Amino acid sequence: MIERSKMGGINIVDTHAHLSDPIFDHDLDEVLFRAKDAGVSLVIAVSENLSDAEKNIELAERHPAIRPAAGLYPAYLDMGKAEEMISWILKEQTKVYAIGEVGLDYWLVKKEEDKEIQREIFKRFIRLAANLDLPLNVHSRSAGHHAVTLLLEYNARKVQLHAFDGKKAAAIPAVEAGFLFSIPPSVVRSRQKQKLVRQLPLSSLLIETDSPVLGPSPDERNEPANAAIVINSIAEIKNVNRQKVIDETYANVLRLYGDLSK
Repeated sequence: MIERSKMGGINIVDTHAHLSDPIFDHDLDEVLFRAKDAGVSLVIAVSENLSDAEKNIELAERHPAIRPAAGLYPAYLDMGKAEEMISWILKEQTKVYAIGEVGLDYWLVKKEEDKEIQREIFKRFIRLAANLDLPLNVHSRSAGHHAVTLLLEYNARKVQLHAFDGKKAAAIPAVEAGFLFSIPPSVVRSRQKQKLVRQLPLSSLLIETDSPVLGPSPDERNEPANAAIVINSIAEIKNVNRQKVIDETYANVLRLYGDLSK
């Protein structure tokens, strides 16, 4: 088992998981128990739509380990849905810890006119995050350079780039801006993720699972307990002690999200 962190009793934070997914409806208590047993104390539950966001708040009221976030997945090319989500976040802002997941997905969206809608929606969430002083939990599949460029152009300050699949050249401007990169358990089977961990400083890394996907095995349901696997992988890749990874990634959580124990 992972050693307990010296920081406030919290050892590992899963900074990006989809606990509102129906796949967890029947055993979420057990899932969170396994996470705690693996050293995972808190989970930031992101949303893909308004229904997810509402469910995240309900889950957080029942489970002390959950911290709710709210965002619109970039597959939704709908300004109406984006404005509805923004209005909801403004109303519930004291209950959410981040805006996410939001961003760009050029693997999913191919037409330039659709990409423009996606970019416009992302800009609105970037501005909202700045106005509310909330972190952005960002999706950027096949669009890492473009997402980072927009974030910098619109002066985003608190940014987590989740499961970043871009190259070092796209990541470096984000590192220089103080953005953080969260690494999922798929790092054990992804050369790109391993290379990213090797190239980026520990001061730029967070832990995530993206449960129920991006697990150590593509054929099994991923869950927050597997955040401990990410700790082990980063420690191995960087040839450092596991406790150093736990402590430094938690310090990065504090820098981006503040004190999540409240």
